[in-house]
Amino acid sequence: MAHLFSPIKIKNIEFKNRLVVSPMCQYSAEDGFANNWHLVHLGSRAVGGAALIITEATAVSPEGRISYADLGIYKDEHIAKLKEITDFIHQNGSIAGIQLAHAGRKASHEVPWKGNAQIKSDQPNGWKTYSASAVPLGEGEQAPIELDKAGIEKIKADFKAAAIRALQSGFKVIEIHAAHGYLLHQFYSPLSNKRIDEYGGSFENRIRLLLEVIATVQEVWPAENPLFVRLSATEWTEGGWTIGDSVQLAKILKDKGVDFIDSSSGGNVKAQIPLKPGYQVEFAQAIRKTGILTGAVGLITTPTQADEIIKTGEADMVIMAREMLRDPYFPLHAARELGHDVKWPDQYERAKLV
Repeated sequence: MAHLFSPIKIKNIEFKNRLVVSPMCQYSAEDGFANNWHLVHLGSRAVGGAALIITEATAVSPEGRISYADLGIYKDEHIAKLKEITDFIHQNGSIAGIQLAHAGRKASHEVPWKGNAQIKSDQPNGWKTYSASAVPLGEGEQAPIELDKAGIEKIKADFKAAAIRALQSGFKVIEIHAAHGYLLHQFYSPLSNKRIDEYGGSFENRIRLLLEVIATVQEVWPAENPLFVRLSATEWTEGGWTIGDSVQLAKILKDKGVDFIDSSSGGNVKAQIPLKPGYQVEFAQAIRKTGILTGAVGLITTPTQADEIIKTGEADMVIMAREMLRDPYFPLHAARELGHDVKWPDQYERAKLV
């Protein structure tokens, strides 16, 4: 058996293989509402055979969106279309997961194909942004508003309400987005968190909001359902968050009932990142040594490469983004290349090569 196609059980959910469709922003929503683009985008990857399909970063509040075109789960009206999507994913043998997110100071930006620039709060499609501290993302950008205690309580309440809606929408996995320079990452990073209260300064203080968000989500998310957290394992910058910090945090998250770390990196500040195939896999491996399950991401593009990651115990699942955009049916093609027989959808069976 190809190791990539061995099943894995996390809590009460069995995943048929180790391939995960990574959250990938589509910038195709209006007022947070999913539509047929999301149905086809996510649904086609279920037909393609991935075990777990995680929605793009889905905002827990309007001001938590990266852009005006982000997916959201901040009102009950969002549930119906999301439920249609999760039903389709599950009918086709995959598991539907949702990434709950708040962009913090990276919110209120233009969509990528229109330049990705910050939209100032007094401009159309712009709004005020919030962060751990009033430190702008980049030169010339409007500074965010430092969250006060009431604002922090609202963040936690928004994540909790979003988790309830995620359950009602039929999702079986929640991933809390605490990576890529978004709000929760902004709090745990010493580069963006300059606070002097109980949410700033020490390592323990800077991770406090993440732990509180996890706890409030766990109040409403079934204990038997998997809970993932995405981390930026390093910021690739002197004085920033490090893989050592991530390993320390992973031990705490495991004790707090988190099941899985989606191990990425960077995104909070400009950095020189040494890109190469599988450049982040070593972070997943280091975090996995704490005893928590991990997912490897980052320039993983071939079946052999992905299978080797599972075979050698570097990670427990392989989370793929751009390659899944290029090939929605990558899992079916990977199985064939690795000599492993998997069931194709009945409608496509006649195209299967044996």
